Amino acid sequence: QVQLVESGGGLVQAGGSLRLSCAFSGSFFSVYKMGWYRQAPGKQQRELVATILGSGTTNYADSVKGRFTISRDNAKKTVYLQMNSLRPEDTAVYYCSAQKPRSSDYWGQGTQVTVSS
Repeated sequence: QVQLVESGGGLVQAGGSLRLSCAFSGSFFSVYKMGWYRQAPGKQQRELVATILGSGTTNYADSVKGRFTISRDNAKKTVYLQMNSLRPEDTAVYYCSAQKPRSSDYWGQGTQVTVSS
């Protein structure tokens, strides 16, 4: 049984920063690929923002490269998304995910990020 709880969302002005956190409850945290996805207002699907393996290997969407940093603390079972130089187009509900190969994926409830111009 895995549960994910996001926190850290809020309202910020363009150019500002925000750090999202995702707390993982369950076992074997280090074997999961953790990720952040977002769904913008009026959009039909979630888009990948960033992923990180237990080893620390990361991948980023082109739209956030150089601005966002994903990290994880395996001891704390927590994943972070540091968001800098925020833009209005970053406004979305951000979801944390946990994925294990050949197994089911888990999702958090999401946290709202709103970037005003």
